[in-house]
Amino acid sequence: CGSKEGAPSADTEAPAQTEGAENEEAPAADTTGGKTWIVAMDTVFPPFEFTNESGEFVGIDVDLLKAIAEDQGFEYEIQSVGFDAALAAVEAGQADALLAGASITEERINNGWIFSDGYYNATQTFAVAAGSEIKSFEDLAGKNVAVKNGTEGKTFAESIKDEYGFTISVFEDSPNMYQDVIGGNSAACVEDTPIMEASIKTGNVALEIPEGMTNEGAAYGFGIKDEANQVLLDMFNAGLKSIRENGTYDEIIAKYVN
Repeated sequence: CGSKEGAPSADTEAPAQTEGAENEEAPAADTTGGKTWIVAMDTVFPPFEFTNESGEFVGIDVDLLKAIAEDQGFEYEIQSVGFDAALAAVEAGQADALLAGASITEERINNGWIFSDGYYNATQTFAVAAGSEIKSFEDLAGKNVAVKNGTEGKTFAESIKDEYGFTISVFEDSPNMYQDVIGGNSAACVEDTPIMEASIKTGNVALEIPEGMTNEGAAYGFGIKDEANQVLLDMFNAGLKSIRENGTYDEIIAKYVN
């Protein structure tokens, strides 16, 4: 997800879903005196975070955080508030960190975000309605493209819209963005490639990805804004390294990405 100059006040957040995690053993890595860290996430961003058929909040980000917390011995609470609101919550100090498929970009770093090591590499892609005649950027001339606010997909679309002569409409979540294309109001939308692929395959979203309409992408990172939370970032990096080495990371990715 996204790259944006700033975020609106966190006072506009949707009601948060919360999930706690505790570890009975406390490794030496936990030097925070039992602090419960607040981690802000998106609401609908499969396969990284979403609510399954049993009403459970699950996904790659959710499972990675759980495994890393267990490895490093820290406690956390998830606030699932939507991507834009998650950015705002961290910027306002209402959450300690962001874990929501956030792309590590120069723009974000310049705006004060401090990121972990990358935990997943993702590109952004245009998607069109199933059976659409749109096959290239040139085919978008004179048409409209739907984008999600605060995302790298929005930045990608804005960077080429003048070159290819299309306009954009901004949405606050992926489902409404998809529906705008399916309903014929927009000719295409822009989404992180793994999310778009998962939505088409497992979510039965009636969209398709044309060849050659993808950018170079960037790694996703765990982000903080307050340097006082560096200890959390350090634990995330150490835990990520550990679960990569012991195979847990690969098991989590394989669970959600086929």
